[in-house]
Amino acid sequence: MCAIFGILGEYNEQQAKKALSLLVHRGGDFCGVVKERNFFFAHQRLTITDKSSYSNQPFKYKDILLSFNGEIYNFKELKKELDFEFKTDGDSEVIIASYLKWGVDFVKHLRGMFAIALKDGDTLYLFRDRLGKKPLFYYGGSSFVFASEIKAIVPFLKQNRLNYDALFSYLSFLAPTPPFTFFEGIKKLSSGEYLIYKDKKIELKRYFDLLDATPNIITDKDEALYLLEKKLKESLHLRLDADLPMASLLSGGIDSATINYFASQHGKKLQTYTLGYDGFSKYDERENAKNTAKFLRLDNKEVIISQSDFLDASDKVLDTLDEPLNDPASVPLYLLFEQIKKDGYKVVLSGEGSDELFLGYRQYFEYLDIENLASLKNKGWLKNYFRSNFSNKREWEHYKRIFENTTLFRTSGECFTDLQQNNLLKRNVKDNNSLKYLKPYLERFENSNHQDKVSWYSYIDLNLFQAEHFLTKLDRVSMAHSIESRTPFLDHELASLVFSIDSKLKYEDSVTKSLLKTIMKPYLDEKILIRKKKGFSNPYMEYLVDANKLKIISEVNKQTGLFKDAELQNYIDGANKGAFKQHIWGLYVLSIWIKKHLI
Repeated sequence: MCAIFGILGEYNEQQAKKALSLLVHRGGDFCGVVKERNFFFAHQRLTITDKSSYSNQPFKYKDILLSFNGEIYNFKELKKELDFEFKTDGDSEVIIASYLKWGVDFVKHLRGMFAIALKDGDTLYLFRDRLGKKPLFYYGGSSFVFASEIKAIVPFLKQNRLNYDALFSYLSFLAPTPPFTFFEGIKKLSSGEYLIYKDKKIELKRYFDLLDATPNIITDKDEALYLLEKKLKESLHLRLDADLPMASLLSGGIDSATINYFASQHGKKLQTYTLGYDGFSKYDERENAKNTAKFLRLDNKEVIISQSDFLDASDKVLDTLDEPLNDPASVPLYLLFEQIKKDGYKVVLSGEGSDELFLGYRQYFEYLDIENLASLKNKGWLKNYFRSNFSNKREWEHYKRIFENTTLFRTSGECFTDLQQNNLLKRNVKDNNSLKYLKPYLERFENSNHQDKVSWYSYIDLNLFQAEHFLTKLDRVSMAHSIESRTPFLDHELASLVFSIDSKLKYEDSVTKSLLKTIMKPYLDEKILIRKKKGFSNPYMEYLVDANKLKIISEVNKQTGLFKDAELQNYIDGANKGAFKQHIWGLYVLSIWIKKHLI
């Protein structure tokens, strides 16, 4: 894990070095810079594999420069088929050799997580991995600037201005959708996308899409289970390769139990970690995690945080994120990684992606039931009923969408619906405005051979709810402590395999994660398999209300005039009753960012 940074065009060396220094937390083992009159190419290295200084970056070969953040898990296999005189034992040199053999298609041969900057003569290529584990941002001003985090690009802006597309998509889906960021002018690559910069022109291309997997190739359940178990074991085995001791997160659920079970089968008993909340045990999974650890014979460490821990860390976490991200779990997760770093670990395994691939959210099945209402022949009276009985709750809008034949499911992370935004914002928000930010995904899905509704649920959730929300959180809070996080469920070959299985096998018995539970039934305690999903919940709203922190929302709104005062107050008042909690956290985080960067 590392940081990449570069400038093509005129630059001030002192300013460039200062911007690069803002990324030192992503890799403090070595800082490399290649600079010439019209370009500055740099790298902050975090050494996980191949500790040799020969693998320091930027890596240069003839006219090619490489700055790469991530891990290529199949680099040893690739090495065997490349006709190249290797001088290192690392994966960076393999990327260059692959590029020399396959051109830009080299990226299709990589298996791993990565953000890659490759400069070949006067052409720059930027690549983001297939499922969006690693971030990559860019700014096309008078000079072209790119970086692993927004904070290194902000100094090059003439003025900080709010991007309203980022605001609207954030309110809708918890995080700005690509290519938008909250800073006008700074953009981000989508997962599975690459950028070409030449002669001051930017071109974007897609090299991977989960929808490329042919649907319904596998219709036999036994075959599906066999192939999934084989690929899951393979994915985990690849991610256990490191020259340093590894740790793993442990909840009480099936995902972390699966990871740690198969890791132990490969001879690695990982140190595991579980979060707990002082005085709020109802939110955490300590008891369940303790039982799982006992069953798997793991050494599990509980990290207990208090209200003061949470509040003291909040500002640091929000600075780490660079822009608003509506996920209150980012704060406790930051504190958890802080402890993991103190204990000396640089690599951590986590279970992201399982819910989206294997239908782990109960609401998927609820949405399927709602979708069935679209087939009602006589639904005019229901349509009229909902129109005349308005509710500000999002469930009301879900039924409205069905009766108006528009897209129902818009990610599991949908927060403020279009109607809620229109009622809250002083700007007019048209009905179905949020579909603007789903348009490229909807078009790709509608033009694909995938027709099952749950395939759409998984597809949009993996692209937005996972890549731009959960993985953004995981990357920033882990890298803030120079820790590499690995996600075995988010192997692109495993994900593509899931998309080639007949979707009905995933949900026909109405059991969440049915396929994964069947795979793990011979290996895990039945109690682990049947536990109700709890999620990464925490008492953030109790903390904010008790500490009177929500007043910043009204204070900032007085200065910006973004929201209608009465409607905003309704949300704030609801916080004391536990209503609209995610909405309030989103407004709280947004207000802090506006106060810091715009006011």
